[in-house]
Amino acid sequence: MQPEVIGVDLGGTAIKLGRFTQDGSCLESVTIPTPQPATPKAVIDAIASMVKQLNSQNQAIAIGVGTPGPTDTQGRIALVAINLTGWENVPLADELEAKTGLKTTIANDANCAGLGEAWLGAGKNYHNSILLTLGTGVGGAIIINDKLFTGHLGAAGELGLITLNPDGPPCNSGNRGSLEQYVSATAIIRETGKNPAELATLAEQNDSTALMFWHNYGKQLGAGLASLIYILTPEVVIIGGGVSAGAKYFLSSTQKEIEKRVLPSSRINLKITVAQLGNQAGMVGAAKLAWDKGKIKN
Repeated sequence: MQPEVIGVDLGGTAIKLGRFTQDGSCLESVTIPTPQPATPKAVIDAIASMVKQLNSQNQAIAIGVGTPGPTDTQGRIALVAINLTGWENVPLADELEAKTGLKTTIANDANCAGLGEAWLGAGKNYHNSILLTLGTGVGGAIIINDKLFTGHLGAAGELGLITLNPDGPPCNSGNRGSLEQYVSATAIIRETGKNPAELATLAEQNDSTALMFWHNYGKQLGAGLASLIYILTPEVVIIGGGVSAGAKYFLSSTQKEIEKRVLPSSRINLKITVAQLGNQAGMVGAAKLAWDKGKIKN
């Protein structure tokens, strides 16, 4: 029988779990509500229970988990988990291993989404990619030579926190004028009073104000991406998150801004594209994490 892993995407309102083969086939998936309050014990018990249910045939040999916050470099401890209750230095991997008997590795959810897109999504034909997730905040992931890059302390890849305007709005990170303050859904609402979906609908109706907003939005995004492209020279930049639903209204101006700001030698054959896996990316990437970190071979 073919070995499997279980990918888990832990979110503030829902937990997605799926069984995956090594070629990325999802054999079964399930979504459950995140326990409220989302204490470590309640969440770990819920995940362990569903893992046992998914693994009733004892095919799974490892678990990967994407968590909404930073983890330690070894992929063992959830240092902080945004939108969860009382999560600080939670030994998530150890706890799940104890409850399930399966080797467990954890990573930040944006990193998992990047792994997922690189494995089965918009980055699958490339070795070097950047994922930028445009949602309530702006997350990111860096794939270099098919490997997730997290830096020597595990905290690299906070792409939304680079400085776009040193005198811009304050950021929760302590920075000012970070990219997140211009291209997140929160920033869009602050600027326009409308959410990205409303602005996309207006643009669909040829509303001139909405179309101009998206044009300028694309320029801001392109300016931020220019810095990342110079440093990382990826083959592909993948745009994900909820705001990416309006990509057809801003991606062309993003592309033009990059062409203006980045030397041709740093963007040879560079592709700017939209993420393909939607809200499954984190679960898919968590499964890839389990295969990679577990050093599991056929």
